[in-house]
Amino acid sequence: MDLSTGSCHACQASSGPVIKYSLGKDFFGRPYDRLSPSSDHSPRWYCESCSMHKTLQRDFRDIRTEYDKLSAAHSSELAKGEEFRRAFLRLREIRTILDAQPGQSPFLNVAEVQLQMERLNTATMPV
Repeated sequence: MDLSTGSCHACQASSGPVIKYSLGKDFFGRPYDRLSPSSDHSPRWYCESCSMHKTLQRDFRDIRTEYDKLSAAHSSELAKGEEFRRAFLRLREIRTILDAQPGQSPFLNVAEVQLQMERLNTATMPV
C-alpha cells in the first residue's frame, strides 16, 4: 500500500492521505495485481472512504461475474454451497453499508446491488 498527499480520484477530497493498493486477493481468495507499477501510467489514488467503496465494488463485481458464470452453466465459485452463502451475505453487508452512508457511493449503485441480491435469492443454491 502506498500513501500520497494528492487528492482522491473519486471524491476529489484533499484533506488526508490517499491510498493505492497494488496487490491483493479477490472476494474468492484468488490473487491479482490491480496496479502493475511498470505498466500503470495513470494509477488511481483514493481517500480512506473511497478506498473502502472501491473494495466493495471489487467484491460486488467478483460476485456478479461468478453469478454470470453459474447462470451460463460454466464453472463458478458459486457452485460451492459455502461460497454461495458467503457471497449472499457479502451482498447484504454491502447493501447495509451503502444504506448507512450519507450520499451515494462513487462506485456502486444500490439498485444494482439489490438486483444481484434478488438474483442470488431466486437462484438454486448448491448443496
